[in-house]
Amino acid sequence: MNKNMGSFDRILRVVVAVIITVLFFTKVITGTPGIILLILAGIFLLTGIVGFCPLYIPFRINTAKNKKNE
Repeated sequence: MNKNMGSFDRILRVVVAVIITVLFFTKVITGTPGIILLILAGIFLLTGIVGFCPLYIPFRINTAKNKKNE
């Protein structure tokens, strides 16, 4: 599994995940939309930490700077 996300993309995903999580637990976002956004936040957090997004593959997106992708 090669990394296909650059540092800006990864940081942005983690920040968005943290914001959504805080909004959910402070009850700003509630109900079904809140649960869906919380699941999305979990996916953002996971892909941001790992540095790999499976949805980038079919669209041939690679925001990583290094072509070798370590």
